[in-house]
Parts: sequence; structure tokens; C-alpha cells
Amino acid sequence: MSATSAHALDALAAELRRRGHEANLIAPEGREPWLAVRNPQVPMLAETVLAHAGWFWWPWRDRIGPAADVPTVADRVLRVLAATSGDGV
Repeated sequence: MSATSAHALDALAAELRRRGHEANLIAPEGREPWLAVRNPQVPMLAETVLAHAGWFWWPWRDRIGPAADVPTVADRVLRVLAATSGDGV
């Protein structure tokens, strides 16, 4: 497991939990760790976040933001996990 990736994911998990979301570090033996994030108000709204080379990534290889900017990355992740009002969006 990459200690740098795990440290970045731990920092993001702490920020997401502080904001009221579930965030669990998954670190399988011999594989890179990832973060499982869920909106507790709408449990089906869940996502995976990876950390690599100083960046946070979505699993489809799009960058979320730099690992050094945890608050901005948390904003972006929470925007994806936000429940909509149901007004045709």
C-alpha cells in the first residue's frame, strides 16, 4: 500500500466525515487504497475516490483535484453526492 496515497485519502476522509458524510478507507493487501464515500441521507449516492501522484481521482481516471487542496476536493466530491430537489434535473 502506498503510504502517500493512504495519507492523502485519510485527510480527505476526515474532511468528508467532518461535513457529515461516510468515508471509509479501503486498503486491500497488495493493491492501492481507495476511499468509499457515501451520502448518509441518500445511501445510494456513493462514489469511489483514488489518490495517485499527488492528485485525487475518480475511478474513470478523471482528476478531482490536487491532494494538497483537500477542502476543494471535498467540495467537488460532495457536489457529486448531493441529492437534487427533484425539480426535473
